[in-house]
Amino acid sequence: MALAETTKRANCSLKFFRTLKTVLIGSLVVFLLNPCAAKANIGPKKDITITAPKIKLSLDLEHRASITSLVVNGQSVIDTANGVYSFLKVDGITYSSLHLKASPNVGRSKNVIRISGINYGDKNLTISENWTFTTTPQGVKWYIERKLSKAVKVEEAGLPQFNFRNIKTWEGAYQGYGGLAWFYLFNEKLCTYGVHTRSSDFWNSKTNNGLDISVDAKGQNVAMKYCRAADDALEYGVTVSPKEMQYKLDSGTNRRRFLRKRTDVWAPFLLAAGTTSETITFTGYNFDTKYNRGKLAGVNGKQVGAVLNTIAHIGVIDSLHFGGNSWATPYGPICLHEQYIAQMGLGINDQRYLSGYQSCLDFYRDHAIKPDGRVYPRWAYTNEDAMRGVYNSYGFYEAQWGYLLDSNPDYVSNVADLYDMTGDTKWVKTHQLACEKALGWLLKRDSNHNGLVEMLNNNQSERKSSDWIDIIWASYENAFVNAKLYHALTKWAVIEQQLGNKSKSAYYSNFAQKLKTSFNKPTTEGGFWDEENKCYIHWRDKDNTIHGRNIVTPVNFMAITYGICDNAERQKTILDKIEAQMEQEKLFFWPLCMTTYAKGEGNDWQFPFPAYENGDLFLSWGSIGVAAYAGYKPSLALKYVKNVLEQYSKDGLAYQRYGRVKQDGLGDDILSGNSLTIVGLYQAIYGINPLYNRFYLDPHITPELAGTELNYNFRHQRLKIKLDMDKYSVSNKMFTVVSNQHFGFNAYDNSLSYFNGDDASASLQLTAAMPLTINIKNWDKNKIEWEQHTGKTAAGPIVYHLKQLKPNTYYAILVNGRSVGKMKADGAGDVLFNRIHSAVDEKINIDRI
Repeated sequence: MALAETTKRANCSLKFFRTLKTVLIGSLVVFLLNPCAAKANIGPKKDITITAPKIKLSLDLEHRASITSLVVNGQSVIDTANGVYSFLKVDGITYSSLHLKASPNVGRSKNVIRISGINYGDKNLTISENWTFTTTPQGVKWYIERKLSKAVKVEEAGLPQFNFRNIKTWEGAYQGYGGLAWFYLFNEKLCTYGVHTRSSDFWNSKTNNGLDISVDAKGQNVAMKYCRAADDALEYGVTVSPKEMQYKLDSGTNRRRFLRKRTDVWAPFLLAAGTTSETITFTGYNFDTKYNRGKLAGVNGKQVGAVLNTIAHIGVIDSLHFGGNSWATPYGPICLHEQYIAQMGLGINDQRYLSGYQSCLDFYRDHAIKPDGRVYPRWAYTNEDAMRGVYNSYGFYEAQWGYLLDSNPDYVSNVADLYDMTGDTKWVKTHQLACEKALGWLLKRDSNHNGLVEMLNNNQSERKSSDWIDIIWASYENAFVNAKLYHALTKWAVIEQQLGNKSKSAYYSNFAQKLKTSFNKPTTEGGFWDEENKCYIHWRDKDNTIHGRNIVTPVNFMAITYGICDNAERQKTILDKIEAQMEQEKLFFWPLCMTTYAKGEGNDWQFPFPAYENGDLFLSWGSIGVAAYAGYKPSLALKYVKNVLEQYSKDGLAYQRYGRVKQDGLGDDILSGNSLTIVGLYQAIYGINPLYNRFYLDPHITPELAGTELNYNFRHQRLKIKLDMDKYSVSNKMFTVVSNQHFGFNAYDNSLSYFNGDDASASLQLTAAMPLTINIKNWDKNKIEWEQHTGKTAAGPIVYHLKQLKPNTYYAILVNGRSVGKMKADGAGDVLFNRIHSAVDEKINIDRI
């Protein structure tokens, strides 16, 4: 009962006033003693304000229970009577905490406020809730206990429902599995998007404001819905249910997560009678601090971050559905025949994406692979793109355009790439059998034993496709698919070796070598090299006719980037020829092909050239293009990175593709692959390559990029990467390695491993009790030299373990030019010694005697 009301009652007893006085004074003392204590100001309408670091909540408890104000980092994001509340819609009737039978009760102790007696409903259904708010140094925890008087079928729910001020309050919300509800794509009222996640990380890069809302509901499923309301507010609903929420339009042939002009994305669900609970945690943060990528010299760092923070995420449709096409596209396709979905995680650099994609690939392993090893190439909201009747109950299907066989190697490549980024051996082992089956299914299609696998279609006259370029009639021996297969084989052979299957590893390596040899042969000898046009062709029909002689850029870039074409003169010829035409046409990005396919090689409406897959610009092939040029002329690779960033500044890259003639955005979709040129910047130019047992740095920078300092998340650590011309370094909080060559780095606690060049085994392992920098000057089996800096003058122990030296050989150890002894490498080439460092700066030499 409010104090203002009690003073009006003349018949109130003296005992009541003394009790009230004691409560109020006691609460004031508690709050003063504990600055994190929940702050309760009880006014005429039982208004309560709760203040915590970066979060401020105001509640209205006058015959209702709702959060009427939410302030994050000093910015009001919710300011309305129905800001946050609970509701259920049953049999057309809405029951909500906005209409209570009586005002609830309030109690508190230290940093906790308890609100009980939140009762709403009618004679048919009673819902009772108790709310507890606890302030912490990080924010606010909101515990909700809910009891239903009987089991009901719920038509709609907000448990709870949030109403943010405007659709522009936040730019987006990252999901707990690495997806993104990007409100830029909510381009009309009543756009609605529903996903299965337990957290929403709302952010705005312009205000730098951020709010993470996470839900813990043990034993229950959590889903979230985002809607642009009729008044342009952002409605955000949490649903807690005993079973996974289903989509209202999911009829077995319609699996839409994103709706236009309607808000009922979720199907009705059952809630049992009895008590359930959930905890909602509010954490405010600064967007720039949390997602700062560092100092990016020579390029627009804000644009780089924006592309990777938005576009790269939008192919994540839901928690178990990762692809390249946006969730906002009309039919929401996922192409499992895209080998770069895991690779995007390298640029996104968010553990949520990596963990989410692990779960997704588990789902694909269990539901998208047939018993014989054939990998379905696609999934979509509907079956309209499927071959008639060739789909399964989970929505995976064969495309109407033909059997697209690159889905088999691409599943394997994505598993391998993701394993490199996570280092999760236990996880990758669960995919071993499935990857072997997927590879085995395709390898059996080498009927003539020349190392090149054959497609299901034999000739272009069948008017069927066999790869990602799905309305070009590639058939029989397809260089596009075989290049992807080579990539998958080389990566998976290494993993088989690590998993202890040496025979399988050798089999895949040998097949890859045979494929490579045949691939590089001239077309006159059964290979793909077109001696006349100085490029690799797209395919060969079974009747031995040659097709796709028009410099198909993905084929030629993959041949170079994946190491099939290791002939430097051929690489130069291909790349120079492409660049000359790019300059002639003034194109900002590489098209799918440099000149036209021949008549009959593609769908009729692909002609006259250029049109769609016969000549348009698809940015999804940016990472392999950047990688191809980075190893040849880094300045050209950087040129196209800058071109894509410039295009982003004009239109946000919010298109499926760009026309060849006007270079204008086209298509009714936006592809997450539009980010891959920027991923290529990270991987091929900055040289960031997370590997299963180390962070591998192999830069190809230009002078204008010198001075770049990157923040990068690796295995739950924040690394600092510095790039200068011929001087690179990687640091964590404890150790720094500096070198003028590529190298590998792995560090945790007080241990550091240095990997020389691209060696997969550590060359030096050391332990130290103080921060240590080592600057590598020379490293070979005869002479090793490094300089080290401890930053402390106090003596301390350092243990060194040198590996891969010449076995059974003596080495002299010198510190600052003075001999401190000699050691003999054992039969494995290892030398182990320890010493007490005596100076801040020391020079270490290990010389073979």
